[in-house]
Amino acid sequence: MSPALHKVAWTCVASAALASCAVPAVGPNYKRPDVVVPASWRVDAGEAAAATNARWWQGLGDADLDGLVGEALAANADLLIAAARVDEFAAKLEGERSHYFPQVGYDASFKRDQRSKEVPELLQPGQPPTFNQYGFGGTVGYEFDFWGRMRRANEAARAELLSSQEARHTVMLTVVANVASSYVELLELDNELAMAQQQLASLRDSLALTQQKFAGGSATDLDVARARADLAEQAAVIPELERAIATLENGLSTLVGRNPGRIQRGSIDKLKLIAVPQGVPSDVLTRRPDVMAAEAALRAANARIGVAKGEYFPKFALTGYLGQSSDLVRWLLAKTATAGLLDLDLAGPILSFGKVQGTVREARAVTRQEEQRYLQAVRNAVAEVDNALVFNAKATEHLTAVGEQLAARRQVASLSQARFEGGSGTNLDVLNAQRGVYEARVLQGQGMRDQYLALIAVYKALGGGWMVAEDSKAVAQSSAVGSPIAASAKFPTTTHDADAQ
Repeated sequence: MSPALHKVAWTCVASAALASCAVPAVGPNYKRPDVVVPASWRVDAGEAAAATNARWWQGLGDADLDGLVGEALAANADLLIAAARVDEFAAKLEGERSHYFPQVGYDASFKRDQRSKEVPELLQPGQPPTFNQYGFGGTVGYEFDFWGRMRRANEAARAELLSSQEARHTVMLTVVANVASSYVELLELDNELAMAQQQLASLRDSLALTQQKFAGGSATDLDVARARADLAEQAAVIPELERAIATLENGLSTLVGRNPGRIQRGSIDKLKLIAVPQGVPSDVLTRRPDVMAAEAALRAANARIGVAKGEYFPKFALTGYLGQSSDLVRWLLAKTATAGLLDLDLAGPILSFGKVQGTVREARAVTRQEEQRYLQAVRNAVAEVDNALVFNAKATEHLTAVGEQLAARRQVASLSQARFEGGSGTNLDVLNAQRGVYEARVLQGQGMRDQYLALIAVYKALGGGWMVAEDSKAVAQSSAVGSPIAASAKFPTTTHDADAQ
């Protein structure tokens, strides 16, 4: 290839590359749909973003819970699947980015040719009918992005990566909330089982006392039968509670990536109440990972319209080859064996009979679907936050009422004991009053469970930034090149309009 041809080729390449960068990309630029959110929640709420950006479960003050959450973040199967999906989309983005650069390759060949002597025009003078040909060289291919089709494809791939990352954060948020909720429910069942066992012991005492009274003539056989039925009914409750505890332990073990087994834990009365995270309705657009994932999916679909519309326009591609070729090895590196090719192609559609139009219509329809999914995600998020805040407010009210009930039951038990000691009451009255205390303590434990579940629901509903902090921590701790989180972290997650790039 002559120096003049080299100069012309590189001039064409540089001019075309600059021109392709200057032309705006085809297709619509992304614009966030108008979202109507309520001005306030049903309950009074202020700003508390810092609370949701922290690892809120640590505020409950239970080391066993902290350990379970750590295990789940490292070994939960759904999280590992979501992380691998992030890696998948990171690889897709890497593939799309490669189209911005020339594709450089190599070629080496050996060919043995045998030509017919009966077709002499295929043979050069003095050339034998059987001969070898050797060659090697380098290839370069590049498609100029005049219309922004590849820029839109890159924008879509970048948005899809962001969507997969936020989808992983949604799974992470759900897993942590489920671990914390299951743990609190397990503690409440422990409390309920302890109360059931105490009540069973009380009923045994009551039956023995009733039998004594029957022997002395101050009780009837009906009284004895009722006491025995109450004891049997309470005894039947305990196996059901033990089964529920075992089932919940096994479910929690699966959540944290363990085989089924016993869960080490504290007690519900040792948990600490934490501040209720609050926010305004518009916060769900930036603090809920599922909403951000839905918006990123919408952005990707919008960019795919530009990719589809790019098929209306011609493609301008450059292909080059430079190497050595000879029929004898000894001349393969000679100057005279140099071979080269420069191929500039311009190809575009004339009649596609609806192929391109159909692809554009399909991309627009997908975008409309993703827009509705995004709007629905916003509505669901607002509803979940409002429901969680109402749940928290009413759980607090309920626990206050149950606390008053327990205090009253304790007063009844105390008065019954005083009457018995003064001779104006019976031991049976004391046992009945004590059972009322046990029942109220069960209700109190359930109320405490609901209050903690409500707190967890509010933290889950509001989202927050702690998932990003967990990702940064995982990347810092991991030196594995193939780590899904580390792989996706190589690419920025913000997306921009293609014509602004």
